Amino acid sequence: MVNVVVADLKRTKTRGKKSGSVRVKHMRSSDGKPVRVLSLDANSATFIDDLTTVFERNVARARRENKRLLGSADGRRAKK
Repeated sequence: MVNVVVADLKRTKTRGKKSGSVRVKHMRSSDGKPVRVLSLDANSATFIDDLTTVFERNVARARRENKRLLGSADGRRAKK
């Protein structure tokens, strides 16, 4: 049996939050490695939300990198 689902596509939740003035640029660092730069407009009406989004992305990236390098998302554990 087939279930038919009718939904308004404009109101469905998408993966991640669409931010207003956050722009992603892919550049090369001075040593030639590719880097991703997130920039936002300081005069945007959604500046607070955009800044929060960029902060959350940076924290998530740092936690992924720590997990990859150290085995823990919180970084190295303090010695007791």
